[in-house]
Amino acid sequence: MRIDYKKGELIQPNLIQLDRKSRGEEPANKKKVMLVFPPDWYPSEPYLSLPTLTAFLRRAGHDVVQKDVNLEMYDWYFSSDCLRKVLKKVPQQLDRLKKRSRDQGLTDAEVQLQLALCECTRSRIFDLIEKAERAKHIVRSSDFYDADRLEWAINTFREVTATISLVYAPARICMPPMETDLSYKLFMSSEVLDAVQDTQVNIYRDVFEHILKPAIVAESPDVIGISIVLRQQLFSTMTFCALIKEQFPNIHITVGGNTVTRLRDVLPDTPQLFSLFDSAVMFEGETALLHLIESLGTDKNFADIPNLMYRDETGIHTSTITSSEDMASLPLPDFDGLPLEKYFVPEPILPYLATRGCYWGRCEFCDHGEGYTAGYRTKKVPQIIEEIRFLKDRYQARHFHFTDESYPPALFRKLTRKLVEENMGISWETHIRFEKSLLDEAVWKDAADAGCKFLHMGYESGSERVLQLMDKATTTDVIQRSLELSSKAGVWNHIMGFFGFPGETYEEAKFSMQFLEDNKEHVHSIGFGTFDLGKHNPVAKNQEKFGVTSYKNPEWDLALDYYYTVKDGLSIEEAERVFEEFEQHHYAGWDLKIIIREYVYLYVAHFGTNKLPALQFKLPDEKDMAVLANV
Repeated sequence: MRIDYKKGELIQPNLIQLDRKSRGEEPANKKKVMLVFPPDWYPSEPYLSLPTLTAFLRRAGHDVVQKDVNLEMYDWYFSSDCLRKVLKKVPQQLDRLKKRSRDQGLTDAEVQLQLALCECTRSRIFDLIEKAERAKHIVRSSDFYDADRLEWAINTFREVTATISLVYAPARICMPPMETDLSYKLFMSSEVLDAVQDTQVNIYRDVFEHILKPAIVAESPDVIGISIVLRQQLFSTMTFCALIKEQFPNIHITVGGNTVTRLRDVLPDTPQLFSLFDSAVMFEGETALLHLIESLGTDKNFADIPNLMYRDETGIHTSTITSSEDMASLPLPDFDGLPLEKYFVPEPILPYLATRGCYWGRCEFCDHGEGYTAGYRTKKVPQIIEEIRFLKDRYQARHFHFTDESYPPALFRKLTRKLVEENMGISWETHIRFEKSLLDEAVWKDAADAGCKFLHMGYESGSERVLQLMDKATTTDVIQRSLELSSKAGVWNHIMGFFGFPGETYEEAKFSMQFLEDNKEHVHSIGFGTFDLGKHNPVAKNQEKFGVTSYKNPEWDLALDYYYTVKDGLSIEEAERVFEEFEQHHYAGWDLKIIIREYVYLYVAHFGTNKLPALQFKLPDEKDMAVLANV
């Protein structure tokens, strides 16, 4: 199924903002804007939304402050200041549990919490402070490239966040961030609103007071824009919005990003949630955000601004105008103002995007196209080369993450050849499909010589019938040969797949597993899961075709995926069991001590090889097993 991009066209010429900055002009309605990236995300590199919007707004003459609150939060977590605050909260939490014990008794989990809190002594916390600071030094220095030290640092981060969790229980604060859980349901607006006001579990209230509020006081922005990439960022975002509204009521708050776009059909029906902010930008945000900013305080009609949803005294409204940006006319990302030295890496990794949309756009499980209103677009190779060179020189950056959804084969070949010719001296990672047109040793030699170190590769399934159901348009022969070529060229391949696509049988799932096992010599790492029926993906829109029946709970208003049953093949529960089987029995060489993909990429770039036994778990040899047997 080809992605339907017919939700709008490229931006109209009358809406395009020319470069005021280069002409020395000031906008008639100049504003100060603070752009915020909220928790929770791994703090290994900047997320591209802020630098992209910053560049666009600065070119138009506005003052922009970009604030990566997610990064600053993790820097704070692993600091003396935060852990001393945790120590002060311990007696309060013990008193709370003591009172609860008198009133209604404690559950087993609360008894365990009480015992753990009693172990949070002054000496214990001060020991953690020392370890946390050392761990941050490791990930930001050359010690990073000692796998044992890096593993120790990551385990320390987990130990610290587990300790922080004790004083916010039953919330669970985690590293990696995606496991953080406030004990409220993200898929219900009523529970998100309850979480915002819960002073016991909501750590983001303290993050606001310590990080975001002082910045607002210092900068006095007219507008604050918050980028919500993942649904899990709703808790922190809505908390920030509520507190800004309470303490800085004159600031216009706008939200945007992938999650806002995917929730655009339900946001108008959640007035309580929408009351926490003033407007929302759907789809691509550059022109919409600029015109919103320049319309504030004027008599301009918000209905004329593309991609905008807004609230006024009469209710919530959605503009009927949608548009997408012209890639060639966009300024390159502006990272000025972001503390690049604070990211949890020894050298900065800069994200860069050369395309928007997906050149293939037919995978039946994928809803990436939902974020765009016009079709696939790309910058030309000379512009890409010029921008990469500029970013490299300006920020002294050698490492790049090309964040394109799937790098087009023709562009991949042309760009790698040009990078070799220009001798750019960079390393990079990107995302790619298995394509027959890339089965050429010369292509992979160019890729390796151009600095390609790590590829996220969409495997999905080793069954050709299932691949056809998915409309992947590739074969196992192409997959096998691609793995061999990338591996021999020295490029690390990270293979992504899932079980349970509607119609997939257990035998086909087993074949997918066996295919990877048979090719383990050329497969470096894996990332697997199970199929989700996303509300916007093609399967959900063509349920009869795929033999799927979805079940929607009307109370789950923010749900982005649904429970479903299938006519044929693996059910949700059966797919989960297959996944567990694969987790328990797959090739041990894929079990890495370091699972953060940006970290593996840096290791490949640093050591110049995709053979990194230091990253693998060391399995006990026969002598060790004999000793263990006698213990």
